Amino acid sequence: MSLIDQKAPPFDLEGSDGKRHCLKDYAGKRLLLFFYPKDNTSG
Repeated sequence: MSLIDQKAPPFDLEGSDGKRHCLKDYAGKRLLLFFYPKDNTSG
């Protein structure tokens, strides 16, 4: 199953800059979400 071009559910999270980022703040803009396990480290 491909998730390309699928809508993401509403969410917000804290960025590395300490600010909260809400998906709704990016409405109408292109956005690439990348999730990776354990910061690409082994284990």
